[in-house]
Amino acid sequence: MPDQDLDTKVKLAIYAVTAETGRVPNSSEISRKIDTDEKEIVEAFKRLHAKRVLLPEPGDPTRIRMAPPFSGIPTKFPVEANGKQYYANCVWDAFGIAAALHCDAISHASDGHTEEPLTLEVKNGAPVLKPYVAHFAVPAARWWDDLVFT
Repeated sequence: MPDQDLDTKVKLAIYAVTAETGRVPNSSEISRKIDTDEKEIVEAFKRLHAKRVLLPEPGDPTRIRMAPPFSGIPTKFPVEANGKQYYANCVWDAFGIAAALHCDAISHASDGHTEEPLTLEVKNGAPVLKPYVAHFAVPAARWWDDLVFT
């Protein structure tokens, strides 16, 4: 593999660790994985945030809140895939985890308004159709204005 720039190495390491473990790593874990000083990793996190690749945890630049479609914290959108549990940031990302991992997945989520249980599934590369409607109160072009709220 040709040499990659640091930001690409960091991004690929984040997704590799997440896929392997079911959780989003912090800067220390990425530092060890790619044998790079942690300060450089934190700087790469900042650049990746500016490129909308990830969202650092507010108030702690060493932790990742979101590496879409994966959430760095537990959410109401747990996703079971490849024998592991991941967390999605939203209903859209619950489907995105299956796409990112190229596998079948299931999420036992809940309706954001009524709290009614929802089952979201992807089998053989396609969503299992259900009579659900997803509503996004904020236009996609504005999601990064306040990604935690959105």
